[in-house]
Amino acid sequence: MDDILGLLRIKIKKGVNLAVRDINSSDPYVVVKMGKQKLKTRVIKKDVNPEWNEDLTLSVSNSIFTVKLTVYDHDMFTMDDKMGDAEFDIQPFLDALKMNLVGLPCGTVITKIAPCRTNCLSEESRVEWRNEKVVQDMCLRLRNVECGEVELQLQWIDLPGNKRT
Repeated sequence: MDDILGLLRIKIKKGVNLAVRDINSSDPYVVVKMGKQKLKTRVIKKDVNPEWNEDLTLSVSNSIFTVKLTVYDHDMFTMDDKMGDAEFDIQPFLDALKMNLVGLPCGTVITKIAPCRTNCLSEESRVEWRNEKVVQDMCLRLRNVECGEVELQLQWIDLPGNKRT
């Protein structure tokens, strides 16, 4: 427990234009992995534009800063079909947590991360100070699939007695 910096709350908001893996739709769910931790959302039936609005919480240690996200199509009698994956680096988010941000106006942009070949961002992602918290919204373009994006939001939860990053 000593190497735990805090908790990362990932709000899986929605999928956009996800791939069709059944006859004319899909039954998508998201699996999030970081290190040995693995969490998943509920399945949304027959929807290629699902809205999960579901919070998944991971513990963050000193050594792991990459999160992998995979979207699957739930199948009843066969293996679930993969609908793409993405990964993102939480280091810019953790760097923002180290700053003394108390007193800043709500909506202050701390840093911006541009889409590039080394990340899965489909548009610029901003780390912001909102309601006395560091928040990052991002839209990830899924890889290894013909189409699809996942929108999510990061928030930090401090653990009592732990020093922030």
